[in-house]
Amino acid sequence: MYFYAARQPILDKEKNLFAYELLFRDSLKNVFPDVNEDEATSKMIDASRFNIGLHEFTAGKPAFINFTIDSLNNHYPEILTPDELVVEILETVQPGKRLLTHCKDLFKKGYTIALDDYIHQPAWKHFYPYVHIIKLDWRTTSLDEMKTIKQAIVAHPHIKLLAEKVETYEEYEQALELGCELFQGYFFSKPEMVKTKSSSPSQVVMAELLYETSKPDINLNNITAMFERDITLSYKLLRYTNSAIFMRAKEISTIKQALVTLGANELKRFMTLMFAANANPEKPSELIKLSMARAKFCEEIAKSLKVKMDSSSAFLIGLLSLIDAILDEKLEIILTSLPLSEEIKAPLLTQKGPIAEILKLVSFIERANWSETDILICELSLNKSNVIAAYNKALTSADEQFTLTT
Repeated sequence: MYFYAARQPILDKEKNLFAYELLFRDSLKNVFPDVNEDEATSKMIDASRFNIGLHEFTAGKPAFINFTIDSLNNHYPEILTPDELVVEILETVQPGKRLLTHCKDLFKKGYTIALDDYIHQPAWKHFYPYVHIIKLDWRTTSLDEMKTIKQAIVAHPHIKLLAEKVETYEEYEQALELGCELFQGYFFSKPEMVKTKSSSPSQVVMAELLYETSKPDINLNNITAMFERDITLSYKLLRYTNSAIFMRAKEISTIKQALVTLGANELKRFMTLMFAANANPEKPSELIKLSMARAKFCEEIAKSLKVKMDSSSAFLIGLLSLIDAILDEKLEIILTSLPLSEEIKAPLLTQKGPIAEILKLVSFIERANWSETDILICELSLNKSNVIAAYNKALTSADEQFTLTT
């Protein structure tokens, strides 16, 4: 069984990963409002506990999962442990004695409780001692309402405000000024500003290597010499090559041996990952992992399309799909400076063609836009289960690859 799910990162003030919100469905066709909320929650809990480890899907971070009053009555949160779960009470649940009893009980057992899409009512003051997080919908909550909520919880400093649906860097800064400590949305995947960036020595070497490895005939001696100029890159190459994911029978001990062992295709993959992962250390790690996940997803889906295409090109296009946000520069300017073929540049710039459609597909899944996902899967004549399997595989791969390349 596969998760029909999207994981959306929740970041702290330093843009570090705090948790993921998981948006589950039992199939691509079963989307709200067609699926009962209680049914969706029960299937989600069943899948996360009995089919795949929740920690695998969230890279060991807590998961925000929605609960209705009926799912709380059935004690579904207690199927998962307090360290892996944030109990997110849906906005449709009204404050009342039964809900308060559940909150007190879960609080005593060590669970973290969050109120989703919070709308202020005086009755909620009885819940404040047991609530850890209040989620504010940035699209629907006015600034005056936010200030009222902030004043209402002033006597409860343990409560963190979470701004969700934050779409721009400017909105992130506004939420930060308001006192929000957690953030959910796509502000981190858009350029903060357009500026000219100077490259560090490592970035220069990576750019040179990216160029060298893109040539049809790779010059092993030239590439070896480039790696030997940068001790950090050499270390990461050896670490990557010796990692368990390659299941090498013998450890690698030299740069040239590592390059020969990897082979041309794996070396190209390593360099594109390194370029993305280390291009801008000030960016949230989740943005880099999102790029890596897109790369793996594009590679996997490219193999399934009826139209023949190079899966390694699809990988690189997926990886570069967020490079403008990573480098804080316009995409056109970045691609002009990189020695890439038109086959790579065109889908990114025109957003047309089969690989551009794959990028559109993964963006729908990332945002849990299941209706558009379903339509595009049909248009591309893809198998739904295979698409979701590829997405889950891409997330796991991105988590592993990021650890190895940073």
